[in-house]
Amino acid sequence: MEISNQNRAQVLVKALPYIQKYAGKTVVVKYGGNAMINDELKDAVMSDLVLMQLVGINVVLVHGGGPEISAMLKKIGKESRFVGGMRYTDAETIDIVQMVLAGKVNKDLVQFLEQHGGKAVGLCGLDGSMLKAEKIASKEDLGFVGEITEVNTHVITDATEKGYLPIISTVAGGYHGEVYNINADVAAARIAAGLGAVKLILMTDIRGLLRDKDDESTLIPVVNVSEVPKLKRDGIISGGMIPKIDCCVEAVRRGVGRAHIIDGRIPHSILIELFSDEGIGTMFY
Repeated sequence: MEISNQNRAQVLVKALPYIQKYAGKTVVVKYGGNAMINDELKDAVMSDLVLMQLVGINVVLVHGGGPEISAMLKKIGKESRFVGGMRYTDAETIDIVQMVLAGKVNKDLVQFLEQHGGKAVGLCGLDGSMLKAEKIASKEDLGFVGEITEVNTHVITDATEKGYLPIISTVAGGYHGEVYNINADVAAARIAAGLGAVKLILMTDIRGLLRDKDDESTLIPVVNVSEVPKLKRDGIISGGMIPKIDCCVEAVRRGVGRAHIIDGRIPHSILIELFSDEGIGTMFY
């Protein structure tokens, strides 16, 4: 029992310098994957966010909601269609995306965080013209899928200054009244850059960047963004990891202190990343 108590004390003592380092700073967390579906993991994430808020970190949560959008489309008898890994978003689909992301998913997360003792406010990219976008340029038509052209962070900083944790869904406004669906990783990276965040944390269902994608013991813990082109040429960064890592690179190049890809399947992975010497996942600097 004595050893156990000593270990607990050591954990808290080791966390102290990090708490001091990040107090008053901004950390952007992109929330998705299993951590958004599994109840135990959801509880752990909300507890982590509340703790971060209580020790004085300005936390901003950016969320996706792909499975929920697919489920709603299925309910109305509409098939989800993907082009090059991105959801084809016609006029009917963007209405569903806006309703599900900015409505049910967003407000459920606000309520869930408040049940854990936090103070949250639900926002989307349309609020305060936070995210402005144009139709994404691609070989194949993706419909109302957007590329961010402007980020206005005033509505976010107004919320954090008043002690609220902004929970943001990633729909954006066009310049002629259109609404665009935005990739949540991309939106999180741009929001983190706009806020001058010290950290961007992308929660995923993978351990991080692996030298051998089939062997989790080959995790690469630290990557300088200048190494990324070579890692792509060597095939170490491939497939679905490319867009996630590109977001990390863009965030760091736009002034975010560090970007991290962490395994959201591990309970309290955010706290392990922030408040321990070892961290978790892959850090880009």
